[in-house]
Amino acid sequence: MPNPTGPNLANRRELHCPGRAGMWMIPGVAVLAIAAAIGGWWLSGDKGSARSNVVATPIDGPAWFEDTLADSNVDFRHSSAPSVGYRFPEIISGGVCLFDYDMDGDLDLYFVQGGDVDSDRTDGPGNRLYSNRGNAVFDDVTDTAGVGDTAYGIGCTCGDYDADGDVDLYVTNLGSNVLYRNNGDGTFTDVTGEAGVGDAGWSSSSAFLDYDSDGDLDLYVVNYINWALDREIECFTGAGIRDYCSPNNYNAPAPDSLYRNDGAGVFTDVSNSSGIRATFGNGLGVAWGDYNSDGRVDIYVANDGMPNQLWINQGDGRFSDDALISGCAVNVHGLAEAGMGVMTTDIDNDGDLDLFMSHLREESNTFYVNRGGMFDDATARLGLASPSVGFTGFGLGLADFDHDGRLDIYVANGAVKLEAKSLAAGRDPYVERNQLFARGNGDRFEEVVPLGGTSEPLLATSRGAAIGDLDNDGDLDIVVANKDSRPHILRNLAGSRGGWIMFRVLDRRGVDALGAAVQIVYGGEKQWRFVQRAYGYCSAHDPRVHFGLAEVTSIDSVLVRWPNGGQETFGPFEAGGLYVIREGTGRNPGYQD
Repeated sequence: MPNPTGPNLANRRELHCPGRAGMWMIPGVAVLAIAAAIGGWWLSGDKGSARSNVVATPIDGPAWFEDTLADSNVDFRHSSAPSVGYRFPEIISGGVCLFDYDMDGDLDLYFVQGGDVDSDRTDGPGNRLYSNRGNAVFDDVTDTAGVGDTAYGIGCTCGDYDADGDVDLYVTNLGSNVLYRNNGDGTFTDVTGEAGVGDAGWSSSSAFLDYDSDGDLDLYVVNYINWALDREIECFTGAGIRDYCSPNNYNAPAPDSLYRNDGAGVFTDVSNSSGIRATFGNGLGVAWGDYNSDGRVDIYVANDGMPNQLWINQGDGRFSDDALISGCAVNVHGLAEAGMGVMTTDIDNDGDLDLFMSHLREESNTFYVNRGGMFDDATARLGLASPSVGFTGFGLGLADFDHDGRLDIYVANGAVKLEAKSLAAGRDPYVERNQLFARGNGDRFEEVVPLGGTSEPLLATSRGAAIGDLDNDGDLDIVVANKDSRPHILRNLAGSRGGWIMFRVLDRRGVDALGAAVQIVYGGEKQWRFVQRAYGYCSAHDPRVHFGLAEVTSIDSVLVRWPNGGQETFGPFEAGGLYVIREGTGRNPGYQD
């Protein structure tokens, strides 16, 4: 999130923080000259916004979503406790997790709270857990469940790390993180100490994964920068207005952490021995999977203002960062971008993992298409370059929201640097609208009108976004966590336009088979999805795999590639149902692409 910066007027000393493209601001800009200076300095930003709203062939029609927060009984309101000090952690807080904590068949909500960076108090409002009583109406069960962590929260993830059939919760913080073990009776226990996964730095995204293929879930934790209150610095816009700094102003990228699950509730920190700490970055997003199709779990990290990392699993407990030679460290122009959220997907239905990530305003979001383990920056070809230039993306997801058989894209936007037009409007200057893209008849995506997919654009400083079927009606809804505001709970209206089918994919123990690849076949057509929870920005999603089917009423077969290397086929299945697929109950045909 590089920010243009200027002199430290408050302390009357020259603290010059480098901005984009190595530019340095000239000292001595008077605050009284702000009005005159804004017009010239923000001109390029306004052009970016104008470009972002010019769509050659917009997909225009009825709203795709409606915000049902008012009817949901969710009263959560995020607070970053923004201070006159512009403490850097304030600008990135706000994750959300969807998971069925009580195993009653519907998705519950967990929101991560910020706090007060300047205070040591631990009696703030804390994180909140809401139990889904059905039809996306929720009850606050935080106190009963015992998951109201009051540290300065950033994000969360979830997974059944102890393989006991219920889903556990991991929270990332500014300071020590927290692992909550699900007791299976509606309550959780804080087992951070005994598990050994506290990671006391500044963590952002995280993910449960099985990197060593031993059948249990390990834990990867993305860390942002080495920051402390006494190391905070002051930064300014080119007009001399106080603003948040860029991570590169601190020059303190933090190493990530990898914890190996040794069973019995204990993890071992293998960050050094695995090679993960051979390269540092300002990490914000993580997405994992088998990127080179060798049967092993690899890890991709989106870094903020630094080259991204692609940790290729060597099969002996070690990883090698092959992002540069694989073509996904920097964009097509050779520039490192401000990576925030990231997701693995299969945009071309060829069975391998592509990558989509969100970036800073004046850059663009980026789409890397996987070509046999090498990545091609296809952003412009897919029509996703100019529409995103005027926005700062965080949470994101690809899903078939309108059931036409093609993936759509939702991006949760929220600025990290000031804009003149927002200041003039007298509102939260970091507010932006979110974006929804649908794929046309060709390869290109086109922005949906009404903008953001709702009848009126929803304006907020959005951060995390989580996708899942909240009301179990077969289409995918979205929950958006908004900084210093209430969330959006977006009920899907577009799913009625076509057919659908959904699968919960379980391993032999009855645990969600994270990392499994699922292919459906119907009428000569194929679609691929992957069982995944952790993607986007600091959030976790519905692990069930969902397919839109347009006019198709049944599918011929389902092929599952299991994380252990096995594969089975199932089916046929009728459309319009949620089916459970369990390892060991299908047919083993031998794989054919």
